[in-house]
Amino acid sequence: MQVTSETTSGGVAERSFTVGDIRGTVWTSAGTPSASPLILLGHGGGQHQGSEALAARARRYVTDGGFAVAAIDLPGHGARPRTERYQQLLAAIRDNAAEGAPRASEVRRYNAELAAQPVPEWQEMLDALLTLDEIAEPVGYWGVSMGTAIGIRLLAAEPRITAAVLGLAHGRALLPLAASITIPIEFLLQWNDDLVPREAGLALFDAFASEEKSLHANPGRHHEIPFFELESSQRFFARHLRARTGPLFPD
Repeated sequence: MQVTSETTSGGVAERSFTVGDIRGTVWTSAGTPSASPLILLGHGGGQHQGSEALAARARRYVTDGGFAVAAIDLPGHGARPRTERYQQLLAAIRDNAAEGAPRASEVRRYNAELAAQPVPEWQEMLDALLTLDEIAEPVGYWGVSMGTAIGIRLLAAEPRITAAVLGLAHGRALLPLAASITIPIEFLLQWNDDLVPREAGLALFDAFASEEKSLHANPGRHHEIPFFELESSQRFFARHLRARTGPLFPD
């Protein structure tokens, strides 16, 4: 791991790094001497590992939850090159949006074609992060929309991830993968989602083989997840990741 920049603000240390060709950011507490459980953040389409919303979530998980957090740029995002195929997929989504046509099938195709490559990248990055003194297993994953299309593939391949928050995604290719996943899942569904048909989202939730899984359905469109779901995810990760490392504030 090569650290390319490092800043500290509000008790959070933020380091940009590279692992081979992978670019990422890791956020850790600047004042906690012991190692913290790790949460991986998978960004959505059109975002990147340093986007404002993702960075704000990471800082909340560090300051309020006592976790370490990491994210990487997914193919075609951030500073990563945009292939001709990536540009074609993105153009199809934009053309449909401009014409007022449904975008669900184009978004699903876009997510599916970009989803396979990041799995070994996430695993290589996780290997590097777990060598840091500030970070230890267990590991959680948060990612919705494209972050779920990638996350389900990652969860099916990576046993070190033991709890995940997913949602806002669908597709027949994801169903058999979801059926192989047994870790605790918190699943977000927007009841009026303009990109993911409601029944398809429910079918994906139903496919998970997890003994513990909860469905959080809220009114609103694809990008209108209520803010309180951030607090819910934090409690979820505390329950499943902190239970193995002890309380955040022991007596």
